[in-house]
Amino acid sequence: MKRVFLLLGSNIGNKKEVIITAIRQINSKAGYVVQTSALYETAPWGIEDQDLFLNAVIEIETELSASALLTTILGIEQQLGRTRLVPKNGPRIIDIDILLYADEVINADDLIVPHPAMAQRRFTLVPMVEIAKDYIHPVLHKTISELLEECPDTLAAYPVDTLQWQ
Repeated sequence: MKRVFLLLGSNIGNKKEVIITAIRQINSKAGYVVQTSALYETAPWGIEDQDLFLNAVIEIETELSASALLTTILGIEQQLGRTRLVPKNGPRIIDIDILLYADEVINADDLIVPHPAMAQRRFTLVPMVEIAKDYIHPVLHKTISELLEECPDTLAAYPVDTLQWQ
């Protein structure tokens, strides 16, 4: 079993319900959900002229390879209505990113793990600190708490709700 951290985000429609549905799908198709952060309301990153996001980080245990996990996640996104016609960092009904896949470093054409931008984004680090503050980034060799302390991003991430997905 591999210990994996995923970031979920949404800023279209019933954001909370979409994230909960995504977590249920991940639990049934990708791996066992071990824990979830709270839901955080976050300002959009990259393209500012869009609705606020809800974000959460979840930890799963999976037997899937990183490539198979990516395929499964992309299928869940598509099933929930995600289209990739919008610009990068634009509005989306659901976005699921693989942040960390065990302690592996992956540099494939379709997948880079650890997520290359996670250390620069508070909307990723704040919820991750809640569930894995002492986890050590396999490339930067710092804890998630240390990465948050050093994060250059100043956009706020406020906890707004718990995640009751079961």
